Amino acid sequence: MESSLMSWLMEMGVSATFMVRVLFSLMISILFMQSGLDKILNWKAEKDFYREHFSKSILKNTIPFLMPVITISESMTGLLSVLGLIVYVSGGSTDLAILGMLLACLSIVQLFLGQRIAKDYAGAATLVPYFLMAVAGLYVYIN
Repeated sequence: MESSLMSWLMEMGVSATFMVRVLFSLMISILFMQSGLDKILNWKAEKDFYREHFSKSILKNTIPFLMPVITISESMTGLLSVLGLIVYVSGGSTDLAILGMLLACLSIVQLFLGQRIAKDYAGAATLVPYFLMAVAGLYVYIN
């Protein structure tokens, strides 16, 4: 038996799928907007962190190239997720939200690869739940 809240939401035209999609997009938007903005607003500190983090890996000389790549990737993921959420909630297409979810998956894979190369296995492990969330969000949008 459905709850009265769920009945009311369904009467208002809000489906469970709609709510789940919105929640996934909110999480991805917050995650990547914050991460991208943090790198942009604290560039020197972030660059110093990456330089130290990768100092004993094959990536040690690539920080000037890779940091802008991951910053752009995270920022675009956050932006597309926010825009996709707005378009979707406004009754529009899911295309931007799907693109945001796909970029989230790819951004997390980039971060995961970096953590593994740096031999920060605990850091890599913390990315797995984020990846699973992004994949689940992508799945909910495309099905």
